[in-house]
Amino acid sequence: MNQQSPVSSASVLVVCLCAEWCGVCRDYQARFEQLQPRFPQAQFLWIDVEDEADLLHPLDVEDFPTLLLAVGNEARFFGPLTPQIETLERLIRVQTQDAGAPVLGDQAVTDLVARIRAARPVAR
Repeated sequence: MNQQSPVSSASVLVVCLCAEWCGVCRDYQARFEQLQPRFPQAQFLWIDVEDEADLLHPLDVEDFPTLLLAVGNEARFFGPLTPQIETLERLIRVQTQDAGAPVLGDQAVTDLVARIRAARPVAR
């Protein structure tokens, strides 16, 4: 295990990619939002894939909910996640406590992180 210091939670981006028509997503949204106070410096976003298709292009999200987790400009996780808040909380903690955690090598996902950060800057 990497013993480096944890990364700053201020640089953490947690994005749930869902669709309004998805019942699982609608049920998950309130729980997703309730997790934010446990990570007050992280930016939590809920993005509807149909409303924000241009932002997501060229990526296709077909499984819901899909989570994007980035630390700084590095994507650490991108994919479907069971809609259980404990799973999400554990994922966030693991990714933010290990500064040497693996970075995704998918350029399209890295580009998405940059587009999201540019479109939705953190309000401080």
